[in-house]
Amino acid sequence: MNKKVFKAFKNLGPGLLFAGAAIGVSHLVQSTRAGADFGFGLLWALLLVNLFKYPFFQYGPRYAAATGESLIDGYKKLGNWVLISYFILTFLTMFTIQAAVTIVTAGLAENLFGLTSNLSIWSILITMICLGILLIGKYKALDKTMKVIISVLAFSSIIAVCVAIFKTDHTYSFSPQIPEGAVELTFLIAFLGWMPAPLDVSTWHSLWTLEKSKGSKTPLDSKKSLLDFNVGYVMTVFLGICFMSLGALVMYHSEEEISSSASVFAKQLISLYTDNLGKGAAIFIGIAAFTTMFSTTLTTLDASPRAMAKSSELLSGKSNKSFYLGWIFILALGTLIILSYFKTNMITFVKIATVLSFLTAPFYAIANFILVKGKHMPEEKRPSKYLSALSYLGIIFLVFFSVWFLTSV
Repeated sequence: MNKKVFKAFKNLGPGLLFAGAAIGVSHLVQSTRAGADFGFGLLWALLLVNLFKYPFFQYGPRYAAATGESLIDGYKKLGNWVLISYFILTFLTMFTIQAAVTIVTAGLAENLFGLTSNLSIWSILITMICLGILLIGKYKALDKTMKVIISVLAFSSIIAVCVAIFKTDHTYSFSPQIPEGAVELTFLIAFLGWMPAPLDVSTWHSLWTLEKSKGSKTPLDSKKSLLDFNVGYVMTVFLGICFMSLGALVMYHSEEEISSSASVFAKQLISLYTDNLGKGAAIFIGIAAFTTMFSTTLTTLDASPRAMAKSSELLSGKSNKSFYLGWIFILALGTLIILSYFKTNMITFVKIATVLSFLTAPFYAIANFILVKGKHMPEEKRPSKYLSALSYLGIIFLVFFSVWFLTSV
């Protein structure tokens, strides 16, 4: 049995990379803050957005396994305007996204390791380490590194939540709360934007699925690809609930406001947990927090350039391996330049990145759904009527909240 479990875990790949990309700011910052500000009042939002985004994320590995192509290839088949729109949206958002995850990781590193209080140095160091893993080890190193990180993250998070439940003496309500006013509504949209991840991660997943198959002796298998995805997706939902629970159990009754500074936020996060749970929990909180953000920084630094390289190939009609190298260095340099000027305001970065991701979500949802339901998808591999129905509801959900936000703030 143990050998079977180990073999099954070893065969996982893109699903864990999805989890690594998803479990980051949305969990550590946004879910924790949701729990701190609303208790379990926004649990409904967490569960609904994960339910309604599920089909559109699943269409990434579904399409890749069925056709041997990425979703980005599919966008071109839908029309050049779809591919160009994707290229522009990715370019406009990737620097903000990378800056947001890197600055949070740097703030945690400063508090955990204490070698220097200079966030610029930490940002550069973290970016260089991620570049080294990706350029030297490439996909295989990313795959192996993520399995270790996700295992440590899951274990440490579960321990932290168990300790929090055991230590707390407060009672909590699970009654849904509806945010009111521009500030609370903006937070809700930001929370939904990256929970469990931006929808463009579906294109990343399709690319990782194809990359994983290059090192395999067996052809792509739709059932295995979807199982791999489902394992990663369930893990992201579970850990989202864990981080919301930590915020609710530890921070909800605290009068301290979350700082917009990455280093101060990291200190607040760890100190609030240790003050309430005891110093013995510090190691678990610290490991959970840092591995969460490092995994996201690593996967996003790989995925955005990979997606931009594929888009560049399709738009130019030329296949060139240097596209990936060019885009990864552009992203790394652009991120460090942004952080050198705006490194002190983490919350602003997070808010801009997450709100933009939610407002662009309907585009990805509609494009993915049209692609897997259309002529470019083998008929027997198309989604079932139940998944299609959930897709329609998901599109309505995403469009409704986008319009509600735009007309209310």
